[in-house]
Amino acid sequence: MLLHNARVATMTGAGAYGLIDRGAMVVEGQRLVWVGAAADLPSDYSALPATDLQGRLVTPAPIDCHTHLVFGGNRAREFEMRLEGASYEEIARSGGGIVSTVRATRQASEDELLAEALTRVDALIAEGVATIEVKSGYGLDHETELRMLRVARRIASERPVAVTTTFLGAHAVPPEYLGRDDAYIDEVCIPTLRAAHDAGLVDAVDGFCEGIAFQPAQIARVFDVARALDLPVKLHAEQLSDLGGAELAASYGALSADHIEYLGETGVAAMARAGTVAVLLPGAFYTLRETRLPPIAALRRHRVPMALATDANPGSSPLTSLLLAMNMGCTLFRMTPQEALAGVTVHAAKALGMADRGRIAPGLRADLAVWDVAHPAELAYRMGFNPLYKRYFGGRA
Repeated sequence: MLLHNARVATMTGAGAYGLIDRGAMVVEGQRLVWVGAAADLPSDYSALPATDLQGRLVTPAPIDCHTHLVFGGNRAREFEMRLEGASYEEIARSGGGIVSTVRATRQASEDELLAEALTRVDALIAEGVATIEVKSGYGLDHETELRMLRVARRIASERPVAVTTTFLGAHAVPPEYLGRDDAYIDEVCIPTLRAAHDAGLVDAVDGFCEGIAFQPAQIARVFDVARALDLPVKLHAEQLSDLGGAELAASYGALSADHIEYLGETGVAAMARAGTVAVLLPGAFYTLRETRLPPIAALRRHRVPMALATDANPGSSPLTSLLLAMNMGCTLFRMTPQEALAGVTVHAAKALGMADRGRIAPGLRADLAVWDVAHPAELAYRMGFNPLYKRYFGGRA
């Protein structure tokens, strides 16, 4: 089919946003086969069934490259506690935080977890999102971690969205292993990772490298297994302190290092050398009322790609709006609107190792978002407003 009379933000690097005014796109099956100015449309395509987009903006369909969408319960009470003065670390050390969600997730059935996750997925799809990364990490035992990954896989059969799964067994130490971090890694995390891989449930491996979670040497043991299984890695790094997590991740050729508010110049340089994407998560920064900004200037200086994501989770980022994450990236982190849009398209795709999406170009997936706006900057400018007109997922509206 032919989509025409559109302003196309290709995100291919051809100028700001790669804009094509009065643009056209030809879709065959799930792929784009031609993109360009309508005046240059080859005659072979002129008789195709055509849709007039009436001058609307078209971008690659957004990609949410860091989420924790599958979980049980909620942590609204902890939200109150933080407002009453408790810190994230204090809540975590007193049995709240991730561990409180672990209790609720372990008690939920697979169908219950799926039903709850789909409400959050629907909110993202309504904003044009076509690809979502979903992590485990709220089970912290063999059975529940696998259950979470099965639920994540089922999402794509229930909704028109692509889902990539990440094993996050090294997320926190469960109560039954309190004070025995290494035993948890050896007895639960690594064996469950192997089982998830054998069952075809995992696409990548993540960890939480932080004082309230795991040390770099412990994460390295998990990453060694991931490497042996030929699985890519990524890491929650430098969110609350600088333990050298991003540098560790880069040494494994990580797809991404995420959060990174406390990242130093050495870690930025290591990421640049490894081609590791910086995934910025302003929802957590906002919710936790943090004040330490990610090193945006250093990331720009070293040309580290910056992705943006919701970090949708029940505690530190109960956010299911990627559009709002774009606005937060601009207002809180001082990103430009162009950087924000690249952050949820081309750089988000790179953070997931998915080279077939995130841009509008021949040969790539026809995952497109059509917006009722005149300029791409409007997508990051507005708050609480969804201008989506239509979403194409693999060429189908």
